[in-house]
Amino acid sequence: MDQDRREILFGGVTALAFAGATAAEARDKHAQGHHAKHGGHDGKHAAAATLSGPYVDLATPRGNMLTFARLVGDLDLGKQKAGWYNGYVSGVRPGEAVRDLFGFAGFGMARLLPHESGVGYRKVLREVGIYYDLKTQEPLEEYLNPYTNERVKVVHVANDPFNVQVQEYFEAPPNYGGLNANAPPKIPFILPWRQQGKFVTLERHIHLFYKNALQPDKWPRESAGTMARVSEFFTYFVELADIQNPKLTKLPFHGTWSRITPWLPWMLMGQADGHCQYMTYQGGGDEVADVMPRKVMDYIEKKYPLYLNAPDKWVEPSLSSIERYALEQKPAPVKVP
Repeated sequence: MDQDRREILFGGVTALAFAGATAAEARDKHAQGHHAKHGGHDGKHAAAATLSGPYVDLATPRGNMLTFARLVGDLDLGKQKAGWYNGYVSGVRPGEAVRDLFGFAGFGMARLLPHESGVGYRKVLREVGIYYDLKTQEPLEEYLNPYTNERVKVVHVANDPFNVQVQEYFEAPPNYGGLNANAPPKIPFILPWRQQGKFVTLERHIHLFYKNALQPDKWPRESAGTMARVSEFFTYFVELADIQNPKLTKLPFHGTWSRITPWLPWMLMGQADGHCQYMTYQGGGDEVADVMPRKVMDYIEKKYPLYLNAPDKWVEPSLSSIERYALEQKPAPVKVP
């Protein structure tokens, strides 16, 4: 999920990034020179842009790799890119209407590092997400759970790091600290791009089913069961002229991000029927301050200042928010009837 925060603060770059940038920049400059020499695309030649060129061919793994890397990061390897989201978290229970519970807004700061294989990138990311009151937009420290009428402590999302690779083959899904061990076959990285007028749309669905880091025998009030079923849905809207403009090392976009997940552990719902549904707008680029709630931004600047900048090196492991919850929180006392 990529997101980000405010004022796009550019951090330092490691020696690894500088070393790998030489090859990547040389390759991209060569491509730019080729297109310029042969009537290549820029903002004045938007009509010439198609899904197959002139800069990238979206029917090839390489074209997908370069385009997706520009969506989630910046090919200028010394810089970072912001991504953001803001929307609702709703509760879904059998036999009743869906209920909007609270807001959720956050961001990620990402940086691309060259992959040691010489092809593709390692994307390093920090992400933070804040649950807030829908009426006041105040970040929540406590929440009166309407399903249980119990006041609970809110645990926000703060993942450092959450890293992925962008290459010419699909990366295996996160193993969540070994909880999701099934690796898919190696598949060429070709995404379902669709042209709609001057825009290109991309939709990605990710469905996971893995052993829950919060097992009910240890976490009876936090755990939704021995297995976790989570789905994420991403849509991206990007201008075709931008995709085919070799001068753009990062691509601005807008879209949506939604997620279906078990009850949040801090809601203390245990294995009660139902689940949470996230529905948010998302976007990527430099101007994120205008789309984030100001009170949420102030809260992050005070409580999570580290997350204003992307990491500058790859470290292991990348953990989900559920795994971090298991490491950083303690099981709630069992309620006495």
